[in-house]
Amino acid sequence: MRTRPVLVLVIVFLAIVGGSVYALTRPTEPRTGNRDAPVVSGGVGGADEAAGPARPQAGAEDVARTYLTAWEGADLATMDRLVIDSPGDFIERHHAFSQELGIESLALSPGMITFRGEQAAEMPFQGVRQVRELGAWSFSSTLRLVAREGRWWVDWAPETLHPALKDGGRLRLRDLPAEPAELVTRSKDRFPHDSGAENYLKVLAPDLSGQDAEGVDGLALEAVTSAGEVQRLLEKPSKPGRKIVTTFSRTVQAAAARALDGVERPAAIVAVESGTGEVLAVADRLGGRNAFLGLYPPGSTFKVVTAAALLSAGLTPDSPVSCPASYAPPGGASIPNASSVPVLGATTLVRAFAVSCNTTFVDQSTRTLQDGGLVRAAELLGFNKELAAPAETCTIKPHANNDQLASDAIGQNSVLASPLCMALVAAAAESGTWHQPSMMRDRERRGGEVPLPPGVAEGLRTMMRAVVTEGSASAVPLPEGTAGKTGTAEIETGAGIAEHAWFIGYREGTAFAVLVERGGSGAATALPIAARFLNSL
Repeated sequence: MRTRPVLVLVIVFLAIVGGSVYALTRPTEPRTGNRDAPVVSGGVGGADEAAGPARPQAGAEDVARTYLTAWEGADLATMDRLVIDSPGDFIERHHAFSQELGIESLALSPGMITFRGEQAAEMPFQGVRQVRELGAWSFSSTLRLVAREGRWWVDWAPETLHPALKDGGRLRLRDLPAEPAELVTRSKDRFPHDSGAENYLKVLAPDLSGQDAEGVDGLALEAVTSAGEVQRLLEKPSKPGRKIVTTFSRTVQAAAARALDGVERPAAIVAVESGTGEVLAVADRLGGRNAFLGLYPPGSTFKVVTAAALLSAGLTPDSPVSCPASYAPPGGASIPNASSVPVLGATTLVRAFAVSCNTTFVDQSTRTLQDGGLVRAAELLGFNKELAAPAETCTIKPHANNDQLASDAIGQNSVLASPLCMALVAAAAESGTWHQPSMMRDRERRGGEVPLPPGVAEGLRTMMRAVVTEGSASAVPLPEGTAGKTGTAEIETGAGIAEHAWFIGYREGTAFAVLVERGGSGAATALPIAARFLNSL
């Protein structure tokens, strides 16, 4: 029959065609260890070897775009199959990169492919990663491709993830700690170094707490080369803590601190604003917070208070008085003047105040202030009163006899004061009103304002200016407009009598007190410190 040969021919023909189809469509052998690598359409060129060497360029762009699309969609398995000689931890590296840097999403834009001969190509691309807390992170990189085994592959390296990873570089997230809430001066500047006010700022530390005061940490994404060079790529700046404004003046604080440099004995300077009581400076080298908490006999600086009592009782700066070398009040012991005080005899109250004549003030107090006028004047000027600042109450007690009154009148016996209290006394003399002290701006002060009786402040200013121009403070040059009062206070020690040195005063709205523990004469020790302080303002 003729049909058998025809059937055989058909079978042979089908076998030939089937073999050809298989040869054309079987998968290309993938790189070692990854047999499920996909064939990319448009890959290696035709199979006719007689036509010359293969030209694989036609499929390189497809491979690159497929890789970038898989990367954008976090299809790490497909990416891995497209990489030649893929590292064993390829997928783990990508996971770690995203997790460690907080990558939330990735968008990629391919560029124009460039061929390097027939076996290599490069496709630049742009990327934008969304980084948790930092936002959009733009970068540029290059996808390299090679032709091997009849197809195109991605030639992956760490810098494919980001150029900063080349040659052992790394990327890191670094916290940017916020500056904590901070107490600052009234000009919002920081306090000067070694200011002597540190212990007082600690008292104000509770004002630094609270959600509205704390800062917010920032975050930075940085590239670090193998040599340790750092480049900041992305940053969320920290938000510093709130600046808590105090009443302190940086200029006045610096002047006070530097005025105490080199002083061998424990000492302090307190300065306040005369018209408000706001603390402008505290330079405390007494230890602890003794410029506010320490109570010392103020010696002759208390004659400002005694003079206020005498003026309230009807005397004036020009009232005639006597200044003998010593004086014993009725029923009391004799009190001498200091050896430096001249014997004036008949004089005026302002002249006796200027040279700090003890006998004048003992005589006039025991004559005029028997009704408790000295205590009343002291209380107008802040004694026996709780202070708004964290400070001890300065004290004076009612006198029981003339000896006590005489000693109180010259700042001894029951009279105890801190440098803060005496600075406030000087401030009241300049402004005419005693003010509660404050270290924080815009804070309500307890106790309010206490105006001095009519004429008292004016008389005190006249007398305190005379101290500087012709009296016990005239030997040391002070800036024009300074008024004040020297003081030397006796204390009993185990080794005998010692003396604290004082000077209080004011100039152009700044009142102050200087104390040097066991410093001797106020004119010799405290006054030069006050001069350094005032000349630095």
